[in-house]
This record gives sequence, C-alpha cells and structure tokens, in this order.
Amino acid sequence: MNSQKGFTLIELMIVVAIIGILAAIAIPAYENYVAKAQFTEAISLMSGQKIPVANYYMQNDSCPVSGTTTGFLNAASNVGKYVASVADGGAATSTGGCTIIATFKTVGVNSGLAGNSVKFTMSMASPGAPMVWTCSSSSISQSLMPRSCIGS
Repeated sequence: MNSQKGFTLIELMIVVAIIGILAAIAIPAYENYVAKAQFTEAISLMSGQKIPVANYYMQNDSCPVSGTTTGFLNAASNVGKYVASVADGGAATSTGGCTIIATFKTVGVNSGLAGNSVKFTMSMASPGAPMVWTCSSSSISQSLMPRSCIGS
C-alpha cells in the first residue's frame, strides 16, 4: 500500500484564499490605527501649549502668536516625527478665541493626514468661566481622528 502525505492543491488554494480575505480586512484597519497614532503626536505637541496660552490670555486679554510673542516657540521649532509645526494664534474675545494649530508633514505620514492641520480652540461659556479646549479639523476624515476630537 502506497500512502502519500501532504496537502492537495485544493487545500493549499483554500488556505491562500483565506489569507487573502484576512489581509483585505486587516490592512485597512491597520492603516487607520497607524493614522490615529500619528494624529496622537499632534495632540501631544499641542497639549504642551494649552497652559502657556491660557495663562497668556488671562494676563494679557490677547492671544500669543508663535514666534512673535516673547516666551512662545517659533512654530517651526515645535515639530515631531509626523508634525511639521505647531503654532499659537487666534483672535481674543471675552470668551476665549485663542488657537493652537498643528500641521502634519507632507511626507512620511498617512495620506489622509499629510499636509492637513488640526486645531485646538480655547473657549469659555462666559467671561470667567472654566476654559474648554475643542479639537477640530475641516480637512481630516473623522475615521482617522481619535475619539477625543470627534464631535468636538
């Protein structure tokens, strides 16, 4: 009796098909995960500016502007692996108005983020009320944004 061992061609083709289906589902999910991780770098860099911007606003009733206001970083010097610049600015009102804007690099970043920007805007319900920072972007898909920025 001749006993053969191994896989038949059909069994191998089924395995290849299953791997293909899994890859078709996993790759886009992984790309979104990577984009959210890159987006998080922008949030981290911008968060470091929240307290200095709020303090400046409270003391001067105006918003600091990166590179021109004493003590605030030049936008080009506040960079990361995926973020090209973080700039402070905005127009002060009695209920806030100051902004912090992070702009993503154009190369080496997820295509949905490349060259786009995200903005934190400081606001208060009324003068003297607690400050709230809202995250927004008009050019980045919500599927690439962390939950902390969606719906803000």
